[in-house]
Amino acid sequence: MKELAGRLTALDPDAGAAVQVIAYFDRLAESRAGLEALVRGAAVLAGVPARLVETGTRVHVRVEADGRRRDTDLPPDPGWPSTALTPGGTPALWLERPEAAASVVDAVILERAARAVRQVLDRTRGRAPLDDPALVETVLDATAPQAARLHAARRLGLDLTAECRALATPDGRPRILPAHPDAALPAGRLGVGPAVPVLDLPRSWAAARIALRLTAEGTAQDPGSRVVHADGLGDIALLAGLVAPGAEVPPDVRVLESAAAHAPWVLATLHAVASTTSLRAAAAEINVHHSTLQDRLTHAETLLGWPVRTPGGRFRLQLALRMRLLARP
Repeated sequence: MKELAGRLTALDPDAGAAVQVIAYFDRLAESRAGLEALVRGAAVLAGVPARLVETGTRVHVRVEADGRRRDTDLPPDPGWPSTALTPGGTPALWLERPEAAASVVDAVILERAARAVRQVLDRTRGRAPLDDPALVETVLDATAPQAARLHAARRLGLDLTAECRALATPDGRPRILPAHPDAALPAGRLGVGPAVPVLDLPRSWAAARIALRLTAEGTAQDPGSRVVHADGLGDIALLAGLVAPGAEVPPDVRVLESAAAHAPWVLATLHAVASTTSLRAAAAEINVHHSTLQDRLTHAETLLGWPVRTPGGRFRLQLALRMRLLARP
């Protein structure tokens, strides 16, 4: 590599410098250098301060051109050359010089430093794992040998000392998410398992699948939460063992579906009553007048055959709505 860099420098100084930058960061990666060492390398090679600002893992490192670390609370200047750590991501690694003064070598420094930083974060900070369905399934498989699950977890870049959550989605494809507060959930209906050590992820996955069964589309015809956390279910999760998807529908669920067939507002109205703290709050939830809600409930109680404005009737309604979700194929 040194010989190649020397030959290229004789022909094109920038090309030779770029090869030296690549070799430098390759050596740092091979030695498993930390984040500060990588940012320091970028700063010294570029001859200007460099900084890493990665919001997903709350990492902030700034190093002067002389190699001394000097962090600051001032945000990076959008006019500085920068690069993201992932395709399509927000800029995270910056060189503190005007964009107009940036060189080809600066671009190589940013690219190679970002690659090395990403590897360190994947290894040490519990970043989102690689999207490999086979490896994810192995980690979540309670019947797989522990050694196989550990190997798959390492391949995914999971931090074996940190907690993770299993996520269940309607497409049936499992996902794993680090349990740190800044981890963003994917969009759509989602069952979220509890935060557990990596080897306990099969338990989180089982809970996430139950939570997914209790999600809804959040529409008038399918009211309910699109995201359900297993942590918040408590003993409600036990209902999942009593109501099998596609099996015989419980009697109260049949009555509920029959009532919903009589008027398009029934399910949304009953869900609002069951999930809010008062009738006035329920009326506000579905944007109707309090008197309109009272009229609707009178009609709905006739269709159901039981009252929903008493404690016992409201509890029965809550169970029926939950079982309706669980009974879906």
